[in-house]
Amino acid sequence: MSVSPDRDLQASASERSGAKLPRHVAFIMDGNGRWATSRGLPRTEGHRQGLEALRNMIRHAGKVGIEVVTIYSFSSENWSRPETEVSFLMGLLRRFVQRDLSELHDANVRIRIIGGRNGLDAGILKLLQEAEELTSGNTGLELVVAFNYGARDEIIRAAQVLAQKVAAGEMRPEELTEAALTEQLDTRGLPDPDLIIRTSGEMRLSNFLLWQAAYSEFYFCDLLWPDFDAAAFDKALDCFCARDRRYGGLSAKTY
Repeated sequence: MSVSPDRDLQASASERSGAKLPRHVAFIMDGNGRWATSRGLPRTEGHRQGLEALRNMIRHAGKVGIEVVTIYSFSSENWSRPETEVSFLMGLLRRFVQRDLSELHDANVRIRIIGGRNGLDAGILKLLQEAEELTSGNTGLELVVAFNYGARDEIIRAAQVLAQKVAAGEMRPEELTEAALTEQLDTRGLPDPDLIIRTSGEMRLSNFLLWQAAYSEFYFCDLLWPDFDAAAFDKALDCFCARDRRYGGLSAKTY
């Protein structure tokens, strides 16, 4: 006897309620261009549909009780894409802030931007600052937007700050610890991602949260990002809850 998808979701949600959900879920939202191309549409339409999928994912994350969501919205390498596509993506960012910021603020979502800011267009920089400042007092879901972000660049910038402190006599070399470097990263104060989800069938991090992902669980699915919906998100959460996280130690099952 077959079971309806809705009943399957209700059952999995019930089982998941007794499990430990991830506090922090990070997304590599891959496949917008391929989604559009496979339908004979311009790549820009894929990005537009991807934004709608993002809206739905944020709502669902808040509904199920995720504390932090990080999205890889625009990498530092994405500037090498065709100028027309980059221009469209920047326009999409503007529309997202202008259209969605008020709704996110009303939903008690706090927005945080990570990534390099030197050299950014003044208008884009103003939008990012506006989003952070407006929502800075919110206490609900924290939405971390990785924009102009590259993990290697983030680590280098953090190391440079520490090197400058040593050169100035403010720190001793032996004080350059894991905790000291973590405190200089863009993500300081945030828990490391428990779960990293990448869509489109690709299985790599692509210079995303390399330091923070040391003990993250990974979930790769073949769905292209515009097709990633609440059911797909729940499936990823169910998979996470079924895993045995050991952090380099022994499984609890061995005791």
